[in-house]
Amino acid sequence: MKKLLFTLLLFTLFRAIAHGQSNPNESSPKKIKLLVHITQGPENPTRAALGFLVAKTAIEDGHIVSLFLAGDAVRLLQDSVLNTLTGVGTGKLSEHYQIIVKGKPAVFALPNVLVRLSIESDRMFTY
Repeated sequence: MKKLLFTLLLFTLFRAIAHGQSNPNESSPKKIKLLVHITQGPENPTRAALGFLVAKTAIEDGHIVSLFLAGDAVRLLQDSVLNTLTGVGTGKLSEHYQIIVKGKPAVFALPNVLVRLSIESDRMFTY
């Protein structure tokens, strides 16, 4: 468990959901690569759930999303936390998680992966 605090967890999601255009004359918004970096754990449920909500929303909009959990945020993947955490105005963590990943496809990664992802991404959010 001690190692979890120093181990970085990475979800790289390459799932785009196609959305039809309501007006054929409108150009669709540019799809971007987005990095969501979460360091807040269960002690700050609203910020933690907000990071997942932003990642879920971007995926639903068809963007490529990498979700990187570091430090205390790794504990968000414990079933006991995942199934009970709810943020104020940000919803249930488990509902966002279900949209983001299936079967916890996580890879343990070091800070150099976070640096690489931040360079490769068009935008980055940190929670």
